Amino acid sequence: MTVITNIEDLRVLAHKRVPRMFYDYVDTGSWTEGTYRANEDDFQKIKFRQRVAINMDNRTTRTQLVGQDVAMPVALAPVGSTGMQWADGEILAARAAGKFGVPFTLSTMSICSIEDVAANSPYPFWFQLYVMRDRAFIERLIERAKAAKCSALVLTLDLQILAQRHKDLKNGLSVPVKPTLASIANLLTKPSWCLAMAGTKRRQFGNIVGHVKGVDNMGSLSEWTTRQFDPTLNWADVEWIKKLWGGKLILKGIQDVEDARLAVASGADALIVSNHGGRQLDGAESSIRALPAVVDAVGSQIEVHMDGGVRSGQDVLKARALGAKGVYIGRSFIYGLGAMGEAGVTKALEIIHKELDLSMALCGRTDINTIDKSILLPGTLPV
Repeated sequence: MTVITNIEDLRVLAHKRVPRMFYDYVDTGSWTEGTYRANEDDFQKIKFRQRVAINMDNRTTRTQLVGQDVAMPVALAPVGSTGMQWADGEILAARAAGKFGVPFTLSTMSICSIEDVAANSPYPFWFQLYVMRDRAFIERLIERAKAAKCSALVLTLDLQILAQRHKDLKNGLSVPVKPTLASIANLLTKPSWCLAMAGTKRRQFGNIVGHVKGVDNMGSLSEWTTRQFDPTLNWADVEWIKKLWGGKLILKGIQDVEDARLAVASGADALIVSNHGGRQLDGAESSIRALPAVVDAVGSQIEVHMDGGVRSGQDVLKARALGAKGVYIGRSFIYGLGAMGEAGVTKALEIIHKELDLSMALCGRTDINTIDKSILLPGTLPV
């Protein structure tokens, strides 16, 4: 039996159990994948100050994100097609997150619909919105999120156009899927995945199919999505969405200080320093390197969160020390889901929490809310 001790163990298991085209969809970046690699690598350059002979009893990682109590400053990031990593994946991830006490964020491009997740998980969740040209559809989507009692809306700003990801093209991953001989052969080596997917009715983009006139199958969905991502998205649209939503609004995809100031001016409750996991602008700065400048510029005016490259509780602690109130995990929980379903997501959260808790203690702190830059070695901070 495999002993799982870290997120890498879950990644290895997911690689064995998930068909290549869907594993690669998650575990890839755009073009040279330089930014994708930098997101992880730049965390490793930051070093802690080890402290000793300090009372480490009564530790707590509890805090708040946009006014909501959480077990640790971590949320599950929105990941498209999560339900193709494991049958009914969004429902399972939402349950695991809710039981653990952290937010789950459902993607617009999820396999399970908003209604499916709300009906099958008793825990409140967040909803991530992509802006489409069809504004009437966006209005309906927001109303559906309200009806499902989603407690925050995460508006993604960095996917107006889609960057090229080489692995997806080579694997024939598209809408609908265009399988290659290699991908079909690989699929035949994943009988348990195939059996599970055959046993669920959820195999399409549930938030779209059946909710848009004329889109009732994967073929018509392909035509619709190709022309729907809106390259004209601007700050006036953000203001319109904020008024329409009326609740907690988080803006995802901020990397630049100027954009961070515009996020503050928009009236949003939080922003996420993010480069879309290295899947959009290759050659962009890693999220952890971009974080300090954004915090310095606007951290007293808006809640600053971050994602990108987070593979451990130590990464969460480093991001928190550099001013991130919240840290999102995407691939880390997806590896767990692909490896073991709901139990794997729970395992990923347990691993990250334990690493966060112990590392915090070894830095001489017992409360996550007291963490600041002083726990890091000054010469190793990103500049």
